Amino acid sequence: MTFNMRLNNIKDLFKVLLCGAILLGPTSCSDFLDEQDPSNLQPDVFYTLPDHAEAAVAATYAELRFYGEGAGIFSANWQMLEAVTGTATTETGQNSDLNNLYSLTYDGNTAHINNWWNGLYRIIANANLAIEKIPGIPFPAANEAQKVKLIGEARFLRAWAYFNVVRLWGDAPLITKPQTADSEDFSPSRAPQEQIYNLVVEDLVAAEAAGFPVTATSGRATQMAVKSLLSKVYLTMAGFPLSKGASHYKLAADKAFEVITYSKANPATVNLFPTYREIHQESLKNRVEHLFQIQYNTVVAGFPLNDYFPNFKAVTYAGPSGTGSTVPTLSFYNSFQEGDLRTKDQDGWFYTTYFTNGTGARFSLGAPYVFKHFNITALGGEGVTPTRLNNLNVNLIRFAEVLLIYAEAQNEVGGPNAEAYDAFKRIRDRAKLVTPAIGTYSQATFREAIWKERWYEFCYEGITWFDMVRLRKVFNEKTKGFDNFVGHLNLNVGSGVALAEKHLLFPLGVQEMKNNPNLKPQNPGYPQ
Repeated sequence: MTFNMRLNNIKDLFKVLLCGAILLGPTSCSDFLDEQDPSNLQPDVFYTLPDHAEAAVAATYAELRFYGEGAGIFSANWQMLEAVTGTATTETGQNSDLNNLYSLTYDGNTAHINNWWNGLYRIIANANLAIEKIPGIPFPAANEAQKVKLIGEARFLRAWAYFNVVRLWGDAPLITKPQTADSEDFSPSRAPQEQIYNLVVEDLVAAEAAGFPVTATSGRATQMAVKSLLSKVYLTMAGFPLSKGASHYKLAADKAFEVITYSKANPATVNLFPTYREIHQESLKNRVEHLFQIQYNTVVAGFPLNDYFPNFKAVTYAGPSGTGSTVPTLSFYNSFQEGDLRTKDQDGWFYTTYFTNGTGARFSLGAPYVFKHFNITALGGEGVTPTRLNNLNVNLIRFAEVLLIYAEAQNEVGGPNAEAYDAFKRIRDRAKLVTPAIGTYSQATFREAIWKERWYEFCYEGITWFDMVRLRKVFNEKTKGFDNFVGHLNLNVGSGVALAEKHLLFPLGVQEMKNNPNLKPQNPGYPQ
């Protein structure tokens, strides 16, 4: 079972002690390396020195990279969150699991779904070990604050993992202690969703008070990252399925506004980038708009979003390559407002031309492709000699999302005010769009305008699906309005496939349910 002792792999922590610091800053080596055969490390002997605490937290950060791990031929785990939105399709079609996601016919055998479950519970398992063991490690008195910070980082990462678990599967095992075969909850039942959300909030509130730096370029958790994620959690709790409403919209607005207020006082530290190119500029990782990212470096793991590359077109130094297994649908691309900079070739999210082998003559791609994550430094561009080392990070929280969280939540509390309008307008200003005056919006029209902006601003960042679920609404590319989730037709799958009630949750993995019968029943609508 993925949430049992099998995930609490102390050898992984040892490896991270040796090499994980490449991505998360220095972790010193100590004499303990000579005291115990690393192949026989156990929790009771490993968690004895401050270095071990650092290694435990580094291992938990490292597990975030399950996001980009493979899910069969021409596919990776991150594609699960894009294939089901209706804004993406494929040019490849060679991965049956990915095809089932695109066609909304997935089930508990689908590799991506099982990989997400395993990956998230690995993060939880490592975080639980750190939270349990670090308090007992003796730190020098002068470094006691570092102990509190490390525990806070583990709680932040556990919160992120459980926030994804509860949104993907609803009721789920709520494991907060390290597991052994003797644990009472070795084969746990599923906890109610609200209980999981309560732990997520509790963890984030604790992390907020753990003494993190306000911002940092190390890739580790910061105050701005915690506040931003907490605002997102509150916004989600305000919507479906918990439907907390006004109280949690207010919490979301207040927490997002703390980040916005800091940005106003420190615009060089937290802000929107002036252009879209800077969002995928390697030298700006963990800076300005990037509030929290999954860290990548080719020494450990290279950037994993390359399945956006067009199928066997020469857009990088490698020549004709790429899989095209996630590409934008023309209907979504064409739904952007005329003049939106996000659709402008070489400037926005989509390119329709590129340079042969990354640096040569410009040629037509024949269609728009997602270049939102294209690392020009590594792969080549006009006048750029590629490094061939793709060290770009994966975005989890951008400042742009904080602005739209505030705008949406504040509107739900009391309609559009000047601050909410300004936050919304800043996103459109960067896109070179004219925004109607605040007086032209009602609460209802402002609500849908913000939703639409979220669809356009956060497409292909693993966000849209979760918006569909919490809102129970889906953007209609023809009408430019919003349909109810249940019954919305995916126009890009054959003759159209309608979203059903069952799609609000993913199925639990078949093998996982065989391993632990206490997980039954399966989520509604899927084979038991």
